[in-house]
Amino acid sequence: MSAGTLPSFDPRDPLGLDDLLDPEDLAVRDTMRQWAADRVLPHVADWFERGEVPGIRELARELGSIGALGMSLTGYGCAGASPIQYGLACLELEAADSGIRSLMSVQGSLSMYAIHRFGSEEQKQRWLPRMAAGEVIGCFGLTEPDHGSDPAGMRTYAKRDGSDWVLTGRKMWITNGSVAGVAVVWARTDEGMRGFVVPTDAPGFSAPDIKHKWSLRASVTSELVLDEVRLPADAVLPEVTGLRGPLSCLGHARYGIIWGSMGAARSAFESALDYAREREQFGRPIGGFQLTQAKLADMALELHKGILLAHHLGRRMEAGRLRPEQVSFGKLNNVREAIEICRTARTILGANGISLEYPVMRHATNLESVLTYEGTVEMHQLVLGKALTGIDAFR
Repeated sequence: MSAGTLPSFDPRDPLGLDDLLDPEDLAVRDTMRQWAADRVLPHVADWFERGEVPGIRELARELGSIGALGMSLTGYGCAGASPIQYGLACLELEAADSGIRSLMSVQGSLSMYAIHRFGSEEQKQRWLPRMAAGEVIGCFGLTEPDHGSDPAGMRTYAKRDGSDWVLTGRKMWITNGSVAGVAVVWARTDEGMRGFVVPTDAPGFSAPDIKHKWSLRASVTSELVLDEVRLPADAVLPEVTGLRGPLSCLGHARYGIIWGSMGAARSAFESALDYAREREQFGRPIGGFQLTQAKLADMALELHKGILLAHHLGRRMEAGRLRPEQVSFGKLNNVREAIEICRTARTILGANGISLEYPVMRHATNLESVLTYEGTVEMHQLVLGKALTGIDAFR
């Protein structure tokens, strides 16, 4: 491009944010976008309507083959991708469906991350290469039926019996639960909260699926039941005791949500933009009416501000400077704005907005779950409130 010549305006990248990406970043993004286009988008409306994902284990193996599982981790068959590349992968998968992004996130940012950061070398060698390849699916057991936002109140308990551990309790709303080969389960012990690596074929372990859900329907969600599950001494994660363990895993997963939610928002926005150009009322496309253009402009503003925020937080993570409060900032803003973008897109599509022929209502209902998991709106507001005032409102 000659000096003084401006690039053309791209309605799908109005701020020119692709200029922030290097060739490797673009390659990761394009690989994930193409995989989602080939393997998810042709089927996901049917999966959502049926409330099941046939062949989910095969999808996991395919994600493993393109380096998407545990991609931000290093060694043990993991890709060692940058935070930006991991974020782009989350965005592209959630542009297809939040449930598919959840499959990847729970595998990599929760289950594998816990083992990679806090596990023994034996645990890492046993589980991580197979999980990175998608041969073994993992789940992460923290939330309980009576204790969601207050993990310190959990009732699941692990007691010593000779050299063994015996786990008893229940976990709720567990992504990947019934298809997992390994579960990272957090439990109270006499020594404080500990994490345990639990093979799901252990006697006393079961994972019944949760039915009748109207969000994340293209995702496996289960309860975990631990009925005196006996584990050897080396099942415990040796490098952490206390809430620091699960909370650090959640922080990593929340970072992925900051990007992923913008993928759902982008899909809804682009659907509305295309519809506004094609749908005619009163003799012209509805995109030619002022109210519709105002909606599209506002949606574009919030979408691309959210992506820019995700980029900024990714760079801070790369530099080792990303604070938990900043993750809360990103998760609170981006998921909330993504839902609003979906709702506005639905109004542009009119009655067609509720049809599964279009992605908008599916994304909107999925985001209601994303708004809640990995910390509710209220929890992130209070995290920021404490950081801003210096006063702890949790007590």
